[in-house]
Amino acid sequence: MTHMPLESIKVLDFSRLIAGPYCTMLLGDMGADVIKVEQPGKGDDSREFGPPFINGESVYFFSFNRNKKSITVNLKTEKGHKIIMELIKKADVLVENFRPGYMEKIGLSYEEVKKINPGIIYTSVSGYGQTGPYRSRPGYDVVIQGISGFMSLTGDSEGSPYKVGTSIADLMAAIYAFQGILLALISREKTGKGQKIDISLLDGLVSLLTYQAGIYFATGIPPLRKGNQHPTISPYETFKASDEYINIAAGNDKFWHIFCDLVGLDKNNPKFATNPDRVKNRNELFAIIQEIISQKKAEEWLCLFNDHGIPSGPVLTLDKVLTHPQVLARNMVVDVEHSTCGNIKLTGIPVKLSDTPGSIKLPPPVLGQHNEEILSEILGYDKHEIEKLLEEGVL
Repeated sequence: MTHMPLESIKVLDFSRLIAGPYCTMLLGDMGADVIKVEQPGKGDDSREFGPPFINGESVYFFSFNRNKKSITVNLKTEKGHKIIMELIKKADVLVENFRPGYMEKIGLSYEEVKKINPGIIYTSVSGYGQTGPYRSRPGYDVVIQGISGFMSLTGDSEGSPYKVGTSIADLMAAIYAFQGILLALISREKTGKGQKIDISLLDGLVSLLTYQAGIYFATGIPPLRKGNQHPTISPYETFKASDEYINIAAGNDKFWHIFCDLVGLDKNNPKFATNPDRVKNRNELFAIIQEIISQKKAEEWLCLFNDHGIPSGPVLTLDKVLTHPQVLARNMVVDVEHSTCGNIKLTGIPVKLSDTPGSIKLPPPVLGQHNEEILSEILGYDKHEIEKLLEEGVL
């Protein structure tokens, strides 16, 4: 029987929306037992995000919450707090993405939690981190994309700044939180000690500035948005064929020479002989290439370029992406049976491990779906005790 990398790890998930839930979903995909703690009658805010909904369940919520069990606990009650403390004792990892200070208010700060479980890995994800002058500000993806500089780099040079078309600040923070948890688990194997992880949406996007930051460090001039152009490589951008847009990435002189032969350009023209020359004269070069590309259909150009090894591809809409043979061959679209919605489709697991692969064993949970299972099987509550907790509004 194939073992999953994290199958003995227990995760207590206090997070909601995207950054925390995507992190804990990644843990669940690799076998961790994830318990999602939600507010009775309401749950994760994203359960209400939509349309679209399927049988009243949010498709948005589905995207971040597979491979989890949901328990509803009223943290304002003494018995609810007791349940959480009992679960903390058995947990390896705790994940929360509230604004800094909230977990302290409800008696679940790292200092309090580690008193009853010194080995716990306590993961906090927030907009700006647990330190610094902005620590108390709410952090939402579009705001972070703006303050991180991402929006200053995205969009047409003559137009307004644009955010990236998905919640990249949230998702990057989730991936870094996932990485931090794995590193802390490795460290705990060596030292026996847990620790606190502090993840910031802003830190994550600043870390992705990479060569754009390098350009500023070297020149003192902040790079500005260039549409789909690359700041240091040309041609490496989007062109309009007679029918559709395509991307061409002739990323070195070898590709450039082949490209010139295919489209009928003079590869020895001194204006475009080397990549620095092409970057210097990119506007003139773009106009020349655009005129050529506009004369044939996208598919004709892409077949020609692919046959000769030129990096190129179409600009696809999601209906074509999510039915693409390469995407399907990599199991990046999966069918899952949901308890109330029947068959639903989700995106797949991107990390492919040869011996211990992840899997999608649980669909996104209905609110409080696993109350009885968690309380009875993990904490040993009997049926009468659980019914009483329901009557008292604890669950």
